[in-house]
Formats: sequence, C-alpha cells, structure tokens
Amino acid sequence: MDNQDAEIIAGLRRDARMSLSDLASLVGLSRVTVRTRLNRLQADGVIVGFTAVLAEDVRETPVRGLMMLGIEGRGADRVVRVLSGFSEVRAVHTTNGKWDVIVELGTETLEALDVVLSRIRRLEGVATSETNLLLATRMTTRRG
Repeated sequence: MDNQDAEIIAGLRRDARMSLSDLASLVGLSRVTVRTRLNRLQADGVIVGFTAVLAEDVRETPVRGLMMLGIEGRGADRVVRVLSGFSEVRAVHTTNGKWDVIVELGTETLEALDVVLSRIRRLEGVATSETNLLLATRMTTRRG
C-alpha cells in the first residue's frame, strides 16, 4: 500500500458513498486507476467491506461505553466466554498492554450501564477495570 492508496482509503473513510469520479478527483488520479486500486485493496484484504452507521444503532442503546479489564492469572478465556452471554455486550476484544480485555457495552440508561458494570466487576478473574462513556460516534468501520 502506497501513499495514493492511503489517500483513497482516507477519502472513503470520510464518505464511503463517494462516487469513483469524486474520489478520483480528490486524490488526483483517473477514475480507472482508482477503480483498479480499490479492486486490488479489496483482493488483498486491506479493504474488507463498506458499512453504514444507522441512527437506530445508536438509538437502541444510547448509553455506550468501553470497559477495560485486567484479568488475574489465565482467566481471560473464561471471562470472555461469560461476557458473550451478556445482552449489553456489543463486542469483546483481547488486547495487550495494561488491559487484557476491552468490552464494548450498550444500554438504554445510565442506571442499566451501572448494573452491568457491577456484574462484570464481580466476575471471577476480573482484577481491575476502567470504563469510559462514548459520547458520539463520528466514524465507524464496523461491519454487520
């Protein structure tokens, strides 16, 4: 991937519905060249899909947050399995660094978020946690 590919991707991140002609104009390449590069980026697995952020995705769970978890010992797999059963959990990511697991949560109210945070903190193996509320979603690359 070179600088022109990065410019194409940046343009699509700003507006994934941008026409090929507009995208070509934005990056200073021909429409055919942009189409060829897009096809290659998809074939190489750099671009894995296109998505739309729907108002209903945010409306259903207007209170959203990221909960970072520190897991004691080797309990991460078990904690991840338990978290998959929580209806408020939108995604679970294992990671490196200070935190072992990052959990994306969504609830209808702050009170409901407080309840699920307490449930997660009490799980066997969860040693520490930190939670941040998501205030606004400006862009997402999530696929359905």
